[in-house]
Amino acid sequence: MSFIHSNKTEKTGAFALLDSLVKNNVKYIFGYPGGAILPIYDELYSWEKGGAIKHILVRHEQSAAHAADGYARSTGKIGVCFATSGPGATNLVTGIATAQSDSIPLLAITGQVSKAFIGTDAFQEVDIFGITLPIVKHSYVVRDPRDISRIIGEAFYIAQHGRPGPVLIDIPKDVSLEKFCYSYTEYNTINLPGCRPVVKPSKKQIIKAAKLIKQSTQPLLYIGGGAIISNASESIEELIDIYKIPMVTTLNGKGIINEHDELCLGMLGMHGTAYANFAVSECDLLITLGARFDDRVTGKLDEFACNAQVIHIDIDPAEIGKNRVPQVAIIGDIKEVVTNLLLELKEDPDKFDKQRLSWEERIKRWREEYPLIIPHNQNKISPQYIISKLSEYSPKSYFTTDVGQHQMWAAQFIKTSARKWISSAGLGTMGFGLPAAIGVKIAHPNEEVICISGDASFQMNLQELGTVAQYNLNIKIIIINNYWQGMVRQWQEAFYNERYSHSNMEKGAPDFITLANAYGIRGIQIKNNNEVERNIISILEYKGPVLVDVQVIEEENCYPMVAPGKSNAQMIGIKKFQGNLKTNYNHS
Repeated sequence: MSFIHSNKTEKTGAFALLDSLVKNNVKYIFGYPGGAILPIYDELYSWEKGGAIKHILVRHEQSAAHAADGYARSTGKIGVCFATSGPGATNLVTGIATAQSDSIPLLAITGQVSKAFIGTDAFQEVDIFGITLPIVKHSYVVRDPRDISRIIGEAFYIAQHGRPGPVLIDIPKDVSLEKFCYSYTEYNTINLPGCRPVVKPSKKQIIKAAKLIKQSTQPLLYIGGGAIISNASESIEELIDIYKIPMVTTLNGKGIINEHDELCLGMLGMHGTAYANFAVSECDLLITLGARFDDRVTGKLDEFACNAQVIHIDIDPAEIGKNRVPQVAIIGDIKEVVTNLLLELKEDPDKFDKQRLSWEERIKRWREEYPLIIPHNQNKISPQYIISKLSEYSPKSYFTTDVGQHQMWAAQFIKTSARKWISSAGLGTMGFGLPAAIGVKIAHPNEEVICISGDASFQMNLQELGTVAQYNLNIKIIIINNYWQGMVRQWQEAFYNERYSHSNMEKGAPDFITLANAYGIRGIQIKNNNEVERNIISILEYKGPVLVDVQVIEEENCYPMVAPGKSNAQMIGIKKFQGNLKTNYNHS
């Protein structure tokens, strides 16, 4: 539906908001109504009826933020969420912080009490502008409805410009209702002199980086979420293919290239593959693309890649040298930098094949000797087994996860591609997986979407089964059920002398199948190994939402593991693969 009006038509602030969102190509809003934002929802009614925009009603405002986040991660576009004032706004905080930690473009729009009541402790008044200042890229309180169109345009620019992030707009109720002579502010007229421009990569630094790469005999690419944000998959794949440089990724960097590629060593860090961590410890050149040397990646920082020179490439100057001082720093968009680097690397690729042959052989040997292990138990399913089978039978799916052991197993065993891996990495937010899957499914209605959760994480936002049911979203929800807060239990076992303080979830656990059925959703329980494959096939063929309760080995731990304060080479739980293990283990 097209809303036609002259540049001098009297409209409300709520109209200006919806018109500006539509003109900025917003197709979906995730939200929950309430008193202070009701004028906006009243205006939304007409726009939805005309087909200009669609609102997805979640069951909790935190889920609105996570769903908008999942939408943004899977599309590269801005995710938009609505909430009312007071508790509605504060319920967004975890979702906003999650987006900020992982550099996700998010627009959170909150209702606020009328201007006259601000500062009076009015009903459902809270200073959401002040509360969220540390966790947003920018924020606004709208005082005049004439500013709404301009502010929306600025917010879209800021959220996506350079290193992306969340923007908050707080709109008092009377501003939404006030009428004025509305005219839309065109995007190209917006002027933000204080907004830092994206730095063009330095030719001099690119030449230095190319020289180091040419000299290196044991180079390694360390790739983070910034490369996904930059849509740099093709240029990075070309760099790897031509110059035979192996790569490791962070949790957010998963899928940057085909993960079946022999040069892709998987995730590094605390629960990374043994061969990825050995490669980092032994490389002589670490080429860092859009990663920030996070503590879960580096382990003991002064022993991380301690034999290597470092090239650090990032769009955000604040990340350069923050945790590790590089020999060569390049500030700029990852895709642009790698494209320019390829132009500078004009050496014959055959030269690199010979130069790095022993390095490739060492990595191959590590892969063979220290594979990821899938334990087999006659009575119960191993989490690794069910997750690896999901990857095998649905290789093109979008995967969302919650946080904990299941997240790390999924990162280890799922082979995926760019923007099809959706997981809270920086903040580690339990309850993220299901609402994020809703956002992904809304963005990609014809694609398979699988949410891998744990029994503890799932209970944080299980009410979103109502959203799944309302919109009949064909999402497959896989609960890795061990009746524990699995990662907490593992740490209590390893570092707290098996004092399992409040980590067991068995007492009070719901019957997940009954719960799913209560929402009109199909529920399936899988208890043993011989049920796994046929149930996965059945689940994927079913045209509708399914919740699967997978009863897994309760005491299974997630390995490899780098203990706090240890170097990445000092992993616990790795097993050197021997032929006689074949009867009890699979290796990957």
